[in-house]
Amino acid sequence: MKTTQLHYVNQQWIAASSADFNFEQAQLALAFGSRELVQRADIYQHIQQQFPQANVVLASTSGEIIGTEVYDDTVVVTGVYFEKTIVRSFQKNITDFTDSFSVGEILMQELNAFPEKLATVFVLSDGTLINGSELVSGFNKNNPNEVPINGGLAGDGANFAQTATGLNQIAGQGNVIAIGFYGNDIQSGHGSFGGWDEFGKERTITKSDKNVLYEIDGKNALDLYKEYLGPYADELPGSALLFPLSLKIEGVEKNLVRTILSLDESNKSMTFAGNLPVGSKVRLMKANFEKLIEASSVAAAYTLAQGNDNKTQLAILVSCVGRKLILQERTFEEVAAAENVIGTQSCITGFYSYGEISPFNPGINCELHNQTMTITTFSE
Repeated sequence: MKTTQLHYVNQQWIAASSADFNFEQAQLALAFGSRELVQRADIYQHIQQQFPQANVVLASTSGEIIGTEVYDDTVVVTGVYFEKTIVRSFQKNITDFTDSFSVGEILMQELNAFPEKLATVFVLSDGTLINGSELVSGFNKNNPNEVPINGGLAGDGANFAQTATGLNQIAGQGNVIAIGFYGNDIQSGHGSFGGWDEFGKERTITKSDKNVLYEIDGKNALDLYKEYLGPYADELPGSALLFPLSLKIEGVEKNLVRTILSLDESNKSMTFAGNLPVGSKVRLMKANFEKLIEASSVAAAYTLAQGNDNKTQLAILVSCVGRKLILQERTFEEVAAAENVIGTQSCITGFYSYGEISPFNPGINCELHNQTMTITTFSE
């Protein structure tokens, strides 16, 4: 495997690293950038011209990662040449389906329709029109071989207005892209960790509809949430990113984290990035700066524990926008913490997201996470 990186910053393209790389042989080009930039025709055309044989995959972000630096309003492109691995990419749009579950189900069906061994999958999804929980459930339904599925939901800064993704086209709304890696020589690791502190009593969800929460302990959920937030309630919905919910679902090994996307004062409901089933237990969470940064090291260590040792050649970091808004000028520290574990020999890219996709542990189904640092590593 060989990698190279390009960076569009201050209205010009910069080659971050390209030693010993044949651009015409690359099979994959990952482009993470602001929504405005990944929807520009000239940006897409430049990437396509640089990597003429590659599948070009674009996703809008809430911040771009290159090396140990975090940027806003730029585009980070990572070109990858695989010496022994087959790469196939597929795209579906939510407008062609009745629900997000069906999108994941069909994409996984297409990924499995080849004689070569499907080793791992990386997913980049629209972050506002897709129900992330339903999407990963669809992927899990057609995954009998327990192939690791990782990825994330596209971002749009802290706007939560619209996101954009695209495969071999200018990025647009509603797209879900699945990248399949085939063969026996590709090695992939994954890790996801949050580092938040729980507080307050554990409560039970008594009324919800998928990712829309209405009642907790028989009480109006929004009013109860505001009561917990105190003075931060006046800053909703923005302050909700500072206080996500810890979610304990029956049958799921570890607690999930759920972030609020929007509020509806008319019916006193809250819409989250993932589902909150009735009967699940929830607790409020708050930030601990040092634990958030340390969580990145933990996530990186999980990936290396899966057999990659220090031979990682490519690492894709997907962290939540909520973490970036809390860490602010310290955001780069969680990226640097990951590199300290993975090693400087690895090409590092990634983005800040509206949701992260990863299994908790090897050999189990993927889950939608919020407010985590999720890392996927590759080597041949």
